Amino acid sequence: MGNSSNAGGGTGPSDEEWARFQEEAAAGTARAPREPSARARMVTERLRDTQGQEPPGWRTGPAPRERRRPGRLKAVLAVVAIAGLALIAVRPELVIDRITGKDEARQEARKAGPLPAESVRPTAPPPPVAPDQPTLQEPFRGSPALQWADGAAGIEVPEATAMGGMSKEQVADALQKAKQFLVAANLDPATLRGERPAAALALLDPRQPEIPQRVEQYLTKPTEEDTPALLFTRFDPAKVKPVGDVVKVRGSMRAEQGEPGELRVVTDYTFVHPMTKGGTSVQRTIVRRQVTLSVLDPARWQATRGRLQLHAYLSEWSNVECKAADGFLHPDFPTDAPAGPAPTGAAVDPYDRSRNIEGGGEGCGTVTRS
Repeated sequence: MGNSSNAGGGTGPSDEEWARFQEEAAAGTARAPREPSARARMVTERLRDTQGQEPPGWRTGPAPRERRRPGRLKAVLAVVAIAGLALIAVRPELVIDRITGKDEARQEARKAGPLPAESVRPTAPPPPVAPDQPTLQEPFRGSPALQWADGAAGIEVPEATAMGGMSKEQVADALQKAKQFLVAANLDPATLRGERPAAALALLDPRQPEIPQRVEQYLTKPTEEDTPALLFTRFDPAKVKPVGDVVKVRGSMRAEQGEPGELRVVTDYTFVHPMTKGGTSVQRTIVRRQVTLSVLDPARWQATRGRLQLHAYLSEWSNVECKAADGFLHPDFPTDAPAGPAPTGAAVDPYDRSRNIEGGGEGCGTVTRS
């Protein structure tokens, strides 16, 4: 039913009065609805002049949306503020990292693409990166290895050419077997768990003088000096576990002519293994190996055709205990109490591939970054 207005500006009967009039009419006792009194019309006119509308509740109440909106907005703002305070309390590093610019540095590092293959040894260490701590989700955060290749993809085989009396095919076979040896010795999960590196041993020549016996001693009767870690990357699975299944690798290999009837494959690779203890803290174990393998002509040498012989091998390990006699590499976590002798050697950058590995194995140095 619509509202009506009279010509004098007063108000007509209310809805309740009309309803009562209709009921009385049906019952035969109806009386005409009365106009509001002059005083009532005057009060209504005054209210209309001051408010520009009828008094609230005279015909209709205020719109529910207008009445609830302020309270709802305040509640949302309060929830956002409380949630923000809770986030700061639980993860204060998120705010600190944004203020210090570390968050921006991480974003830039993630956007950076992988480095091109290393065809020759570099002449300088990798450029500095923003120092950062590894996590279980980002084990290579704050490390130059973040841009290195993953696993076996980082061991690229160069194009083969005939040399040293050996055909192109023979040289290519030697290069491929050198890669297989490095993968089996440093990336194979069984080897990393401390199992016997059967796949790597199968590539070595059993006819090479002294070496098979020496390697067997490394594996069965390890000491601080004679340890299988000289050739194989091994961890104690009862103490540490790898973080994820990615090992970062960078290096190069080349074939060169040795003595008559000898082809040498010179390799130089760095492997970065993120390890964890108890699923909490993360430490990156950095292993660099310079291994030279030989393929010999059986007509000239005591050798087995198609097998590799160890010509020379040097190794360097970082972020591990200085000395261990059990044949394993033991990551040195920052939260651990110092174990073994204190470092006495010079500080080195474990990612610097422009320098040679110093032989001798004496002393234990420190690293400039991890």
